[in-house]
Amino acid sequence: MKKLIPVLSLLAFGSCANTTTVNTPVALTENNIVATQQSSEKPSETAKEVAKKTNEINAIKKVSHSISTKIHGRHGVASWYGEGFHGKKTATGELFDMYGMTAAHNSLPIPSYAQITNVSNHRTVIVRVNDRGPFYDHRILDLSYSAAKQLGMDVSGTSEVAIQTIEPEQALIQLQKQNQPVYLQVGSFNNRKLAQALQQNISKHQLPDAKIASSSHKGATLYKVQLPIDASHNVYELSHKLAKLGITETQFVTETN
Repeated sequence: MKKLIPVLSLLAFGSCANTTTVNTPVALTENNIVATQQSSEKPSETAKEVAKKTNEINAIKKVSHSISTKIHGRHGVASWYGEGFHGKKTATGELFDMYGMTAAHNSLPIPSYAQITNVSNHRTVIVRVNDRGPFYDHRILDLSYSAAKQLGMDVSGTSEVAIQTIEPEQALIQLQKQNQPVYLQVGSFNNRKLAQALQQNISKHQLPDAKIASSSHKGATLYKVQLPIDASHNVYELSHKLAKLGITETQFVTETN
């Protein structure tokens, strides 16, 4: 498969000197001039006032940063996970496939799609967010092994990335721009008979012919039921028909094994 940097501004806190009118005539001697100037100046701030201003500034910075994060998207360090989780359930209940194009995030909707860009080499992939994680400080995303490999970060383990959430329809358009065929994956099982049962159920209705693709790693095999998708298919109509069969957890994929 083939930043908007928030600019924050803070209002500077300042004070204007208050002037004092002297009604009593005073001889303009050097000492009197100095004394008058000192009496007209505002007393210096106390430690308590300084601390109060510091807290106010920090509060503004915190709120501004929070708002900017929500508006401008996400940017940070991503890692990846693979064989230790291959075949185990994700947060959506489906089985994790290290060779699929998926990701784990702590707050993005599940399921949802996102475009991930490796900042260092500008490679981009489309992933489906179907899990929660990563559970490490200073990391914002966990990619499947296959997604990490396509981004060129499978060896380094981590990389700085930019995350842009996209609608499923946008994900399909982006995937169809690639030279690889696109499939709608409608199920993933660790039991071949379950995959075959779903395949047979789909064949009874006016739907594209389903195929079963498998991926194995260290004795664990996943059987994935997929429907071929091309420009002739109406994705909305297809999704509606699948929903009638109780199939709602679907994802667009380009890999077939």
